[in-house]
Amino acid sequence: MTIASPALARPTLVDRVVTRTWATDAVLVIAGTALVAILAQVAIPLWPVPVTGQTLAVLLVGAALGAARGAASLSLYAVLGGIGLPIYSEAASGWTVLLGPTGGYIIGFIASAAIVGWAAERQWDRGWYKPFVTFIGGSLVVFAIGLPWLAVSLGQLGLPNDLGAVLASGFLPFIIGGVIKAAIAAAIMPLLWRAADKRERTAE
Repeated sequence: MTIASPALARPTLVDRVVTRTWATDAVLVIAGTALVAILAQVAIPLWPVPVTGQTLAVLLVGAALGAARGAASLSLYAVLGGIGLPIYSEAASGWTVLLGPTGGYIIGFIASAAIVGWAAERQWDRGWYKPFVTFIGGSLVVFAIGLPWLAVSLGQLGLPNDLGAVLASGFLPFIIGGVIKAAIAAAIMPLLWRAADKRERTAE
C-alpha cells in the first residue's frame, strides 16, 4: 500500500529509488538516524562544542528524505540519545547533554533537516550551486538555534556568555568546516541523483 501524499508530486532522492510506503518511510527514518549517529563519532574534540560529521549527515538526510522524514529522523536521533543510547558526538548520551551547551545544536539539526528537505522537495538539491546554497542555509539554521542555547548554558555555568565569547566558542571555529561540509554534501547529491536516474533508466 503506497502513501498518497502531496510530497510525491515533488519526489526526493529516495522516492526515485524505493516505492513510498509507511514501512519504507519508517526504515528510511531509522537509517537517517543511524547515519547521523555514525558520523557523529567522526569528531575533532573542542570545548564546549566539538567539530563533528553530524552536520554533513544532517544535510544529506534532509535532502534525501525530504522535510517530514528528515525532521522525524533527527527527532528520533535527539530522543534516542537523550534516553541513553551513546549516539551523540564522542558517544555521549543523556538528557544532560541535550540540556547542556551542545543541546541547541542537536535541536537545530531537526529544523535544519526540515528546511533542507523542504528545499530538496522543490529541486534545490539538483546541480551544484543550488545544493550548496541550500546546505549553507541548513547549516546556519543549526547555529541560529545552537548559539542562543549555548549562551544560556555558558551563563548557567558561570562562564562568559557575551556575544564575542559565544561566537568565539560556538561559531567562528566551525565556519571553514561548515563550508567544507556543505560543499561535500553539494558534490555528493548530484552523484546520487545521476545514479538514481541511471538505475531508473536501466529498470525501464
